Amino acid sequence: MSDIEDVRDRLLKSLRRETPQLTKNDNYFEGEQPLKFVAPALEQQLGTRIADLVINLPRFSVDAYEQRLDIEGFRFSGAESSDKDLWSIWQHNDGDLLSQQAHRESLALARAYAIVGEGDDDIPLITAESPFEAIHEDDARTHEVKYGLKQWQDEDKTRWVDLYYPNGRTTWFKPPKTTSWTIDSTETNNFNLCRMVPLVNDPRVLGRYRPGKFDQRLGRAVFHDIIGPTDALNKIVTDMMISAEFHAMPRRWATGLKEDDFVDEATGQAMDTFSMIAGRMWGTEAEKAKFGQFAEADLTNFHNTAKLITQFATMLLGLPSDYLPFVGDNPASADAIRAAETQLVKRAERKQSTLATRWERVQRLVLLTQGKQDTPDMRQIETLWRDPSTPTQAQKTEAIVKLVTAKDASGNSIITVGQAREDLGYTQEQQRRMNGADSASSDAALVAAVQAASEAERAATGDLNAVSIGSSS
Repeated sequence: MSDIEDVRDRLLKSLRRETPQLTKNDNYFEGEQPLKFVAPALEQQLGTRIADLVINLPRFSVDAYEQRLDIEGFRFSGAESSDKDLWSIWQHNDGDLLSQQAHRESLALARAYAIVGEGDDDIPLITAESPFEAIHEDDARTHEVKYGLKQWQDEDKTRWVDLYYPNGRTTWFKPPKTTSWTIDSTETNNFNLCRMVPLVNDPRVLGRYRPGKFDQRLGRAVFHDIIGPTDALNKIVTDMMISAEFHAMPRRWATGLKEDDFVDEATGQAMDTFSMIAGRMWGTEAEKAKFGQFAEADLTNFHNTAKLITQFATMLLGLPSDYLPFVGDNPASADAIRAAETQLVKRAERKQSTLATRWERVQRLVLLTQGKQDTPDMRQIETLWRDPSTPTQAQKTEAIVKLVTAKDASGNSIITVGQAREDLGYTQEQQRRMNGADSASSDAALVAAVQAASEAERAATGDLNAVSIGSSS
């Protein structure tokens, strides 16, 4: 048990070490990062008149990828359609919402977690967990998840920790104002599989521990490469708003004034520099005072710089130019849309492949939790994804119909009708209703064919008293 406690303490330490990087990612995702590249002296002079203008490219990039990561089912190897039982458990756990949240957290914070446990109604429970509360550790030899830890805190400030390992789980709690952990419960199983499954975005094989850096094995945010351009963009647009006050409006000048002329009449306090400049009307008793204004300035230089930085960001993210109409032209046709999305679609497919292995591990744990034996088929579950590209429905339908109607040398279609319906994006329930209608239609056609054959036989033999199929006796 002392070894387990050492693992618990080590993972808690790792979780604390990763918190600053997670907080940084979360701030950028929420658009709450501090403004960069602004001189402190300028901020002091402008006071409360300066506000951070944040163009939230990080959240935009996360949503651009997450919208192309929709799960449509799970299928065993060799099966033509998705497994009904697995999909039923998935739906029972609100799998559509759960996977969307987990994918979003993984893209924004570098990772998220899924935990499979015992449910209250004999149906396995699947939950999505935040990396702020969970962390894992891989086996150095197999690279499988060796340990997983989740911590949380009750309303009464009691701290809890779950430590997962391949054949069980141990839970501790620590009441407020205490320094030691107390075991609450222990679970043992023979899964040889950790109940915590990491959903890691863009992990490295080898992690490097460096001061102030994150463990690269734990992934990175999808917007990691555009943090610098995002800071530069926000600085430029903030400068643009400041310049709009100083230069876009005609700038004023005055001569022959004294310091006493710049005192707030209501408070008797000297006005700050910006208030002096921003005042709309000046008045003075000085006879030699003169007032005037300079011509307003054009802010096009800010516009062009903002567009250039945004183009750099979209290039690094692999986003098509039509996602930001002000930096690119609208696509001329559906073919132009597909061509522009090539890099984004390929990146989305890579993420689907990576996430599929994790969700398939989740489904394997679901079956083990139900008490089923670990079989080779259980290790070959396939995740069905919606097509990440955006072809027009007419073109997609035409291409699929051609694949169904085209025959090989044996007279078989290149793809089945069931596969065509799956490729067209119909849900599993819609496909089942269609299959049921096909079966009913086939049965009706068979009855009609038998009836026609019977009537033909009666006509040939002259047996007018024979009873035909489908008629009343």
